[in-house]
Amino acid sequence: MSSFGYFLACEEFTPAQLLEQARRASDAGFTRLAISDHFHPWNEAQGNSPLVWSMIGALSQTVDLPVTTLVTCPTVRLHPAVTAQAAATSSRLLEGRFALGVGTGEALNEHVLGDRWPSFDERADMLEEAVAVMRELFTGRQVSHRGPHYTVDNARLYTTPHGRLPIHVSGFGPKAAELAGRIGDGFVTMGPDEDAIGRFRDAGGEGKPVLGGLKVCWDTDRDRAVDTAHRIWPTEHLPGELAQILPTPAHFEQASQLVTRDQVAQDVPCGNDVEEHVTAVRAYVDAGFEEVYVGQIGPDQEAFFTAYREKVLPALAG
Repeated sequence: MSSFGYFLACEEFTPAQLLEQARRASDAGFTRLAISDHFHPWNEAQGNSPLVWSMIGALSQTVDLPVTTLVTCPTVRLHPAVTAQAAATSSRLLEGRFALGVGTGEALNEHVLGDRWPSFDERADMLEEAVAVMRELFTGRQVSHRGPHYTVDNARLYTTPHGRLPIHVSGFGPKAAELAGRIGDGFVTMGPDEDAIGRFRDAGGEGKPVLGGLKVCWDTDRDRAVDTAHRIWPTEHLPGELAQILPTPAHFEQASQLVTRDQVAQDVPCGNDVEEHVTAVRAYVDAGFEEVYVGQIGPDQEAFFTAYREKVLPALAG
């Protein structure tokens, strides 16, 4: 049985707006929250990027829903020991309703301290080592570690997680899906790709949850919705590894000139056709996702939450 959550896009909204969306999501019948972790937005039209760990602390005092990072990168901008402390505190604040989604990251966020941006294979090795370090720290024992990528010297978390803290691993290609199956407690992927899920299951993910989701733009005017999605989130439609290697919002704006309005109209549920939204979300259910997160693009959040409360979520439950 799949559960449906709301995706909080830190790139697009202010802290106050994100907290209000969390309240509305709870009232609308969404049963969980996901939240992005970015240092930069993808482009200037999005225009925000609050610190995810501050947001999670605020969310813990705002709603009672589970919260998952989709996803944070614990390898370059933040050391895994620091990420482990932040995650453990989040777990405490949420009384065990926190899950740590992690991935190999994007240069957009991780280059800001001047570090070299490694190849995918190296980033995957770094993530595997980081996950092992964090799990060891979550025990509350004193940890010293000398690895190929990280050093931890007599570190101990005195505020440990509330119970077991799951680490879900993101992946968008065969190698990443297999890594998630091998080291993750779950698999995060944004498209309903049954082949990737199969690779995850075959690599050790059998019985583990699959998480992901989609962005939509609910609006009574479909053309206006397409324009909104094309203006704010064309970056969702860039091919290949561009999202991992481009370093600044300006570069993403340049690349996004290749994304056409028709492409967005075809790929993003836009407008107020309930069946279009239901069909798009149900594709994730049919592909085997246990958790499906939906994010509304643009300012008309009230209409989105009303529609999903009254029409879309009841149809998905039926």
